[in-house]
Amino acid sequence: MTPFATLLERLAFTPARNAKLRLIGDYLAHTPDPDRGWALAALTGGLKLRTVTPSLLRALAEDRVDADLFALSYDSVGDLAETIALIWPAPDQGADISLTQVVTTLQTTKKPDLPALIAGWLDTLGPSERYALLKLATRGLRVGVSARLTHVALAQHAGAGGPPADRIGEVWHGLAPPYPGLFDWLAGGPEPQTQARAPFRPVMLAHPADAEALAPLNPADFAAEWKWDGVRVQAVAEGGGRHLYTRRGEDISAAFPDMVAALDFEGVIDGELLVRQGDATAPFGELQKRLNRKTVTKAMLASHPAHLRAYDLLHWQGRDLRPLPLTERRAALETAVAQIANPRIDLSPPVPFTDWAALDAIRANPPDAVIEGVMIKRHDSPYLPGRPKGPWFKWKRDPMVVDAVMLYAQRGHGKRSGYYSDFTFGVWDGAALVPVGKAYFGFTDAELRALDRFVRHNTTDRFGPVRQVKPDLVLEVAFEGLNASPRHKSGLAMRFPRIRRIRWDKPAAEADRIDTLRAMLPADPLTSARGG
Repeated sequence: MTPFATLLERLAFTPARNAKLRLIGDYLAHTPDPDRGWALAALTGGLKLRTVTPSLLRALAEDRVDADLFALSYDSVGDLAETIALIWPAPDQGADISLTQVVTTLQTTKKPDLPALIAGWLDTLGPSERYALLKLATRGLRVGVSARLTHVALAQHAGAGGPPADRIGEVWHGLAPPYPGLFDWLAGGPEPQTQARAPFRPVMLAHPADAEALAPLNPADFAAEWKWDGVRVQAVAEGGGRHLYTRRGEDISAAFPDMVAALDFEGVIDGELLVRQGDATAPFGELQKRLNRKTVTKAMLASHPAHLRAYDLLHWQGRDLRPLPLTERRAALETAVAQIANPRIDLSPPVPFTDWAALDAIRANPPDAVIEGVMIKRHDSPYLPGRPKGPWFKWKRDPMVVDAVMLYAQRGHGKRSGYYSDFTFGVWDGAALVPVGKAYFGFTDAELRALDRFVRHNTTDRFGPVRQVKPDLVLEVAFEGLNASPRHKSGLAMRFPRIRRIRWDKPAAEADRIDTLRAMLPADPLTSARGG
């Protein structure tokens, strides 16, 4: 575990992309199989283990150390794995275990045997190795490593004569950890055969843009289309297989059997998964009701029918279209959608514009509340995996903004474990404050330290690692969307909230009220369709 623990620690404190690549490359070069394969699976979320619960770990810790001492330590550190790693009694004689041993044992150990297993490992490991073990066992790894970054690191590890990162990304999806065939390929062996029919292809992403970033570019070189507020998906129907993947390659076919049944073609479509209700596109909250379900009821299929709005065509009838310019792929996509002729699949319409000012005005006033902004794509751009600079941009609508009052604060993770950095905030509902969201980014390091000081000096109650604070500090909160949500006390759920400004100058009594947020809710599509 020691090399893996060292890699995690360094990645957590290394923000630079190239530095992360060097760390991963060094690990790959000096770590034997199958440990390095299991490590890659762990970093990219591809490792399937029996999850060790926080309650199990707390019980183990309180059995070894004083319960009050553990509670105080947890409150100070803010991260359960880090607290246990530090407070666990030092071993009489230290020893190490391999990452392979940990993974294979966790995969096969029955739930009743987990406490003794974990405690035995903790008794033999040092603090860094304990931390890595617990993060692995609880699936709590957050070190800023994406699958794309891993593919680049593997390509660099293979060297000039090896496969490129794009090809590794395509083959990766059909391989199972610890990836023995992959490493043989990188060393000059044959390309491994994918185990998946209808495999996922790495998607192309856009860079955020604004008027200033677009000003030097010639508008005539670009096309625009709406950016819909759904889930970016890849619809794949090849070789008799039909799958619906998220942009990260997660297979969500089981949750959308109605959409999968509509994939009656031979090809790969890139698009946006939506829910249609009547003639209207439903808000994201309606789509969310179907996400992460293993089975879907007939009633849900009827009330929340899935729909695919097609953006791009990657493969069609055995032909790879990705090297072609966007204009040719768009023409092929229009023909393909017409041939499919399924009401569940339609085209994302183009947005005509003459200059950036005109597009800005269109962006600010879209025809549908479920539109997030516009996508801007070069006419001559091929379909390239990852986020290449220059071909594609996304220009979102200006965010919604409210002034809310901080109610609770919780410790962060990794580099932020020493600070209160996760903040719950609320707005006024009559004479009471009701929580409406939680945010943990949007502020500078200096502002983080100031917020942490406020929390420490204004705590009124404690609930484990969470502190309740005096309702005195107003936060200007920006968010991308708002949905009705019966699961929240306020009845509302924000999408992608972030703290835009700390209003040290504003009294809490002048924060926004719940009616302000309710007025921001998108119209119900069924009511709108009836003219209500």
